Amino acid sequence: MPPELSVKQQREARRAEKVAALKKQQATQKRNRLITLIASGVGAAGVLALVIAFVVSSAVPKVDPDSIDIAGLTTFDDLTATHVADGTTVDYETEYDMSPPAGGDHWGAWLNCGVYTEPQQEENAVHALEHGAIWVTYNPDEVTGDDLTTLQDSLPDTYVVLSPYPGLQAPVVASGWGNQVELDGVDDPRLTDFVDKFWRSADVPEPTAACTGAIDGPGKIA
Repeated sequence: MPPELSVKQQREARRAEKVAALKKQQATQKRNRLITLIASGVGAAGVLALVIAFVVSSAVPKVDPDSIDIAGLTTFDDLTATHVADGTTVDYETEYDMSPPAGGDHWGAWLNCGVYTEPQQEENAVHALEHGAIWVTYNPDEVTGDDLTTLQDSLPDTYVVLSPYPGLQAPVVASGWGNQVELDGVDDPRLTDFVDKFWRSADVPEPTAACTGAIDGPGKIA
C-alpha cells in the first residue's frame, strides 16, 4: 500500500484539483464566449445583408406601366376573344387590320411560350397573348446570328413567344393583347418599354392563365 500523504502533500493535492477545475471552467467560458461572438457576427452579417438588399430595392422604384409612353404604339380596341374551333382560319389582316395579330378570335389551345426557329400558327399564338404573353416576331431576312441572340437575351424567360415571321414589315414587331409596335431593330429601346408596359398585363382577357401545358409549335428550342 502506498504510504499515507502528509498534511502538506494533501494540501497541495487539493490545490492542484482546484486549479485544474478552475482552468476547465475558464476554458468552457472562453469557448462559450467565442461561440456567442461567432453567432452574433453571422447574425449581424445576415441583418446587414437584408438591410442592404432593402435599401437597394427601395432605391429603384417600380415603374408604373401607365406612365410609359411608347412612340409608334398601335392600340386595337374592343377586340373579340372567342375560342373558335381548331382548324378554323382567322384572317386577322382582313378582320382586324393587323399583321402579325395582336388579339382577336383564336383557337382553344394556346401556344406554349418559348423560343421558336419556325413561324407559328397565328391562332395559337394569339391565345398566348390572351394569357398575358408578349409575342415578339422578327423578319428572318433581317435578323440573324448575333442579332437574333441579342434579341433573345433581351426578353424575359417566361410569358414570351419569340418566332420568325417571313415578310414582316419591320425588323422586329412586339405584340401584346390589343397593342403592337414596329421596331427598328433588336436594339430598339422601345422593346424594353413595351415589355415593361404589357408583359403579363392585368388588362388581358385571361391575366392569370398559364403559358405552358398546351401546344408546342414547330422548331421550339427553349
